[in-house]
Formats: sequence, C-alpha cells, structure tokens
Amino acid sequence: MCYDWGESSEGAVSVLHGEAGSVSCPLFSHPSVYNYTSAQSAGHNLFWYRLLDGHDLEQPITYSLRFSRDRERLWLQPAAANDSGQYICMLRNKSSCSKIAMRLKVLRPEEVVRSTSCEPPVAMPATQEWIGLQEGKTLNCPDLQYAVKMSEIEPTVSWYYVNPDKSECSQYPFWNNDREQRGTSLQFYTMLIPYQGLYFCTVRYQRRGRMLHFTRSIKVSGIYPERVSKVPTILYPTEHKIFSVRTNSDERLTCRGLLPLILHNSSRKIWWTVDGNTVVELNNHRFSQKNSIVKEDFGDLTMESVLVIEDFQSEDLKREFNCSVWNKQGFLTRRAQLKEDVSLPTVELGCGLGITLVLMLLLFVVYHVFWLELLLLYRSWFGTDERHTDDKEFDVYISYARNSEEEQFVLSTLRSVLENVLGYSVCIFDRDSLPGGNLSESILHSMKRSRRLLFVLSPDFLAEKSFSLLECRLGLHLQHGHQAPIIAVVHRSVSKLPWVEVAQLHQASICTVTWRGSQSEPQRSRFWLRLRLALPVRPLALGRRLIDSTSSQSDLAALALQRAQRIRNQNPRGNSKSSHTSRRTSANQSHRDRKTPPRGRGCVRREEGLHHSRQCSGCTGFMSQVEDRRVELRVQTEMQQVLCDRTDTASETDPTLIPDHAHKTHNPNPSPNPTHKRINPASSSDPALSRRHQELQEGNSIHEQEVVSYRTSVEIISMEKREGLKLKMLPTPPPKENPV
Repeated sequence: MCYDWGESSEGAVSVLHGEAGSVSCPLFSHPSVYNYTSAQSAGHNLFWYRLLDGHDLEQPITYSLRFSRDRERLWLQPAAANDSGQYICMLRNKSSCSKIAMRLKVLRPEEVVRSTSCEPPVAMPATQEWIGLQEGKTLNCPDLQYAVKMSEIEPTVSWYYVNPDKSECSQYPFWNNDREQRGTSLQFYTMLIPYQGLYFCTVRYQRRGRMLHFTRSIKVSGIYPERVSKVPTILYPTEHKIFSVRTNSDERLTCRGLLPLILHNSSRKIWWTVDGNTVVELNNHRFSQKNSIVKEDFGDLTMESVLVIEDFQSEDLKREFNCSVWNKQGFLTRRAQLKEDVSLPTVELGCGLGITLVLMLLLFVVYHVFWLELLLLYRSWFGTDERHTDDKEFDVYISYARNSEEEQFVLSTLRSVLENVLGYSVCIFDRDSLPGGNLSESILHSMKRSRRLLFVLSPDFLAEKSFSLLECRLGLHLQHGHQAPIIAVVHRSVSKLPWVEVAQLHQASICTVTWRGSQSEPQRSRFWLRLRLALPVRPLALGRRLIDSTSSQSDLAALALQRAQRIRNQNPRGNSKSSHTSRRTSANQSHRDRKTPPRGRGCVRREEGLHHSRQCSGCTGFMSQVEDRRVELRVQTEMQQVLCDRTDTASETDPTLIPDHAHKTHNPNPSPNPTHKRINPASSSDPALSRRHQELQEGNSIHEQEVVSYRTSVEIISMEKREGLKLKMLPTPPPKENPV
C-alpha cells in the first residue's frame, strides 16, 4: 500500500515552451516531515511518474538528455508543449510509500500575460525581494545555482528593468550609478523609491553541447530601514476605548494593528482571544474572526481583525476579550472594555416619527386649503371687538360709482350680506345722510364715524367730477392719517387706467378682493372669506341675531306692518274697511318716520338699545329680544293711532252725532251743559240715519275689543320690564276720546 497525498495545493508549475524548467517534489516542501538527506540515508528512493493530458495510465519517466533529476527536482531541458500533464513523485522503500502529484503547464510565449509589450515573457511567478531604503543589497537570479551545476561553462545573465510609472523597459546598463551589474548579480548600492519595480534576468548555460536558457522575474520593493523600530503596535482600540454592546444582537469588535516587515522573517499575525483561548481553540459557533489587510506601506502592513459575536448575552460581559499582534521583533496585547448599551425603542420611535410626519403633512394640507377659514375662526375666538375700543358708529362705509350696475351690486348683494348675514353696520351716504349742508364735510364726517372704508372699484368709480372720486380722495386723506383703513373690492378691472388714484388705492388698501360674478356669490367663496378678514372682528359667541342697520326706520316700518297684519288675521271679526284703514295709517306713520330722521349726525343713529349693547358686552345676548319687544310697542302705538283716526273719521262723517271740537276754541273753559239734549239716532224717523247709527255701534264694539287686546299686550311687556329687562319704552300717545 502507498499513501497518496493527492494533488499539491501549491498550484500548477508553469514552464515556457523552449526554455529549461523544473518540477520540485512537494513532499520535501515541509522539511520537518520529509527531508531528502534523511530519506536517502533511510533507504528511500525517489521515483517520478507522469500522466500526460489525454492519457489514462501513469507512465514512469525515463531519464534522458531532456529529462534529468537533481535531488528532489525533475528538469526538462528544454520543455515541449506536449509535456503538459500531471507529474507524480513517489518516495518509497521496502516498508513504506508516499506519493504526491504536481501539475505542469507548458505555455507558449504568446500565452503569457505581460504588463508591457517590451518585457520578456516569463511563465513562472515573480519572486519578492525587499531592500531597505537608503541601504544596499545584491540580487541574484533565481535558479542560477542549478544552471551553474548543470552548465559545462560559466553561465551568463542579462538584466532588464521595467519602470512601472513610465511603462517602459530598459536593459543594463541603467541610467544611474546606484545600480551596477557585477558578474551575474545586480548590485544595489543605495535603494531609492524610484528603483522599485520588476527586474528580469535571463540565464544562458551550456549542457551536453546544447545552449539552454530560462528567464525569471523579481519584484523589488523598498522597506523602512532596519534602524526604524519594527515592534508591532495596536492602533485600535485605544487604551480608554469602551465598546457599547446590546444584548440579543450580533456584535462586532474591531482590532487594528501596525505590523512592520522584518527581513529574513516576514511572518506576522493579529488575532483575538476569548478568556485566553483563540477562536479556533474556543470551538464555539457564536464566535468567529475575520482578518484583512487595510494598507501596505513599504512592507509594513496595517491589518484588521474583526471578532463577530452572535446573539450577545449578558454573561458575555464577564468574559475577557483581548486583541494581540506579533512579529519577529515583539508581541503586544490589549483588552477590550465592554459596556451594555440601553436599547432604544426603535420601532416605537419610528412609528411615532412616522405618525408625526403624517400629521404635519395633513395639517399643512388642511392649512393650505382652509387657511382663510382657520384665520376667521381664530379671529372670532381670540380677536378684539373694535366696538369696545372706539366710539365709532359704523363698521364699514361703502363708496361706489353711481350707475345701475355698481349700485345694483352694492345695494342688493354687498349691503344685504354685510348687514343681514354677517351682522355689520353699514353706512351708505345716499341712504343714511341728511340733506343739506356742506357735501364734503358730510362725507368726511360719515367716513370718520366708520371703522373701514370699502371702495367698489370700476372705471366709472374714478370718473372726472364724480361723487365717488370725491369719496376716494377723502378716504385716501383719512388713510394717510391712519384714521380708517381702506378695503378695495374690484368689481370691474381698473389696472389699465392711467389715473394716479389707482396706484394710490392699491398701495393704501389693506386688502384687495375681486368680484368674479357667480363664482363669488356663495357665502363660503373666497371673496367673502377674504372680505371678512379685512372687516372688523365679530366674536363667535354672539351668534346670529337681527341686526338693526342704518336703514332701521324703513325696516321697522315693514316689521310694524307685518305685526299688524298678524294681529288682524287673529281677529276674525274685523271688517275689510277697518283693515284697509289700519294699513293706510301704518304706511303713513312709516312714511312720516322716514321723513323725520334725527338731527346732528352725518348718518342716521342706531336705536338706543343697540347703542347700549356696544357699551355693555354682557347685554348683547338678549338685544335681539329687546328689538322685537320695541317693534311690538311701536305696532301698538300705531294701532292706537289707527283707532284715533277711525274715531276722527266717524266724527267728521256725522257732525250731528259728535260735537265739533272746533267750537270749543271759542270757550277756553268749557263746562258741561246739563240742559243740552243729545240727539238719539235710534229714535229718529230717518231710516238712513238709523242704519248709520247701527254701523257705528258695531264698529265701536270691534274697536273696544282691539283696544283691550292691545292693553293686555302692554301689561305683559310691563311685567317683563319689572322682571329685569329694563327696557326704555317709547312714549305712546294717548288715544283720543271718543265722544260717541
């Protein structure tokens, strides 16, 4: 039996076609196991076999002119292309046998990979030579000693140098005196950094009358000289470094060290130990080690070793982790300090951050879409009501061009929404001013009594010698004095008009909104929202209520007529003639009220109760009820006046039944005449007079019932007054005495 080691792990040996090459038996690559000298003395013989490519059987090698053996080497002088295959060396004696295989490749020159075209083809890998900087060394061509043994004459050597920076080749003699060929060797007197690179040597020798040759390459590198310290050092971790670790997770401990190169002994190591044992000795699948070279600097290596700990446990904190480095000059170790890191709730933090971002995005979208509504809501809750901070009477003064289009827009749309829906007090000069007096002073006085000046802009608004142009200039005068802000409502575009007032209005207005027809008609449109932002604040707690506008006289007259109509509908015994008389009397009373506005103001005053509500914010909650009660009182007064008018009408119709009060003017102290005989219409023989007397009696009975119902209403209101409403009732004229 022969122990078979299989194929060598050193890899295939390459030989160039036509050159001399050799194959060394891998059994002797470990002298501690197999030594050629000791094997010879023990009676072992070395035999060579080969298995060529394309063959199935091993064949013993017959030594000849081409094949020769020198100790553990088999020489092919020269090598041919068909020599490629597997070569087996067998070491055996009578009691033992060992064999190992080695693969040989014979390459053609065109199959060799070269960095530059000028360098000679070399099949075997380059050998490494280190020369200390500013130091000297002698280079010998590899395998030259075998050529010396086999050559019949002294071999010759030719040297080449390839500059890696310039990618050019040069043959000796080189262009400096620091390198010199002495015999077959290349002498370096002073090693410099530019001298690093590939050097090629071609050996030529004669054997058995034949000239043979082979080419070898040498990689020359500079290192730090020997006078520099070669002791290894640990760069990381430092002495005070503390590794933060977390339980139930994979942790990595990194160690980085500097390992200088030492000539004639280039071995160096870096490793981790756990409780004094290496990772291999520990034999625990949770611990593994990975080594790598980080940097190479003139032969000095910066190496890194990473200790991977899977599923780190709290018990591992009690273990001792050490990082160690070693080379021929010294040894250094350092302990890694560990500290448990409190794990952060990453999932919770991530979810919270995500929810926060989503909410911020939603808030941004909501604010971008509903920013006007949000500002109005904020102003309604936290804004200051200007009615409590100034003594002005109106919220807004509207100025517009006096033509059909703008006037229709202002009176039917703008005024209606501001007064009836939004609850603002509006001053319109044509409606709320007193006749007579200086026009400019009246306009200026009305504007000063208003908190905002609203200009409805159109081409006709700034027409020459127009009423609106006067209002515009007076408003600009007040705005420059900071007495009233200006709001511009663009009903028709005025941007292309050349008048200077256009630029002044755009510069002076605190807000400019554009009316866009049907698009702006809904009360939730941007037109009304932006307009409300510019108008005074109305607190949200007041809610909707009946607003007594500056046209309160006409509004109250209409309410009085509606109230009288409801009362007549409740009384079915009333005849059509009395209803007609009541409506006519109420209309006349309303007409008289509109003709007699209060004096001393540029615009009509508010009712006393509404004025009191501006001074007392706590009374605003029930002021709408007060207004309704006041309207009822006015209706009652008007109805009493109707009764009086009816009585007067009856007296004028039949002077025989009712004494003529005009005759009393002749007697300043009239006294009742007991001897005066009243005429009894019932006993009259005239049938027309009797029928007239009967109609008057029926009418009087109906009038008495109406008076009783009105007196009952007055008593109810008096009771509410006593309970705390504290109303200031309007004076009611006493009804005229009915002589009938």
